Amino acid sequence: MDIRKLQYFLAVAEEGQITKAAKRLHMAQPPLSQQLKLLESELGIQLIERNGGGRKIKLTDAGQILRNRAEHILTLVDQTVKELKDSTERLLGTLSVGISSAWDAPFLPDKIRDFRERYPEIDFRLMGGEANKIDELLGNGMIEIAIAPFPPDLETYTAIPLPDEPFVAALGPASDYGLSANYVRLAELADKPLIIHRKHETLLEYYRLIGLEPRIRCSHSDIRSMLAWAGAGLGIAIVPRSTAGLIPDNTLIIKEIVEPILRTSTTAVIWLRNHQLSTAARNFIDMFTKTN
Repeated sequence: MDIRKLQYFLAVAEEGQITKAAKRLHMAQPPLSQQLKLLESELGIQLIERNGGGRKIKLTDAGQILRNRAEHILTLVDQTVKELKDSTERLLGTLSVGISSAWDAPFLPDKIRDFRERYPEIDFRLMGGEANKIDELLGNGMIEIAIAPFPPDLETYTAIPLPDEPFVAALGPASDYGLSANYVRLAELADKPLIIHRKHETLLEYYRLIGLEPRIRCSHSDIRSMLAWAGAGLGIAIVPRSTAGLIPDNTLIIKEIVEPILRTSTTAVIWLRNHQLSTAARNFIDMFTKTN
């Protein structure tokens, strides 16, 4: 099973049709079909269910397994080629970065812009997910770096902590909750419809301590969606200050939370310990060590 056959198979799996995959690969359909049959013969197992002609194909269970593995294998091949090219002064290729779904890293575009001003031939591939997904992506080499909550396992990971920041209340401009000041106390929000991140337990703990039952309209796992809900007048989103800029400024009113001042849990730039990073990844990490 060689790399080219995997590339052919993955193109067919992604396109869902042999005819479309052949166009993408700039080759005729019969040779592509023949390569797939050779791959199935080599493995001794059926990978796709054919309907004939140019109609859609369906992956078998084995085909789905191979698709997942092929994505990893081809990514690792690209990564290896990139690392070999990095041995020269001129940086080329793509840097893969994972972002935890619990943290939208609004500072990242500025970091990427600054990095590309220095290394214009480096492109970025961003991948998101829950903490276990980020661990998986790091472990199988699909990403080199992650922006995620500080890891408890420092035998497996190396991490650079990023500064924490305060939470703010974000609400739509047409919303009327009787909040006239530019700041707000959490006790004032207890009877308002709140939109909170499901991992922000500090907020709920505060209400328990002062004996109030907050009115939680929605507990979410995506900060952008929380802000969109707030902008639509569905409630007040409690979010880290920097993330309030993830949707246009004129769709939200931002109020500082002054009592108590809640702060985010520590987020970090994370990578696998004892793993050979590409030159691009090392230089990107250096940007954080020099500014934090």
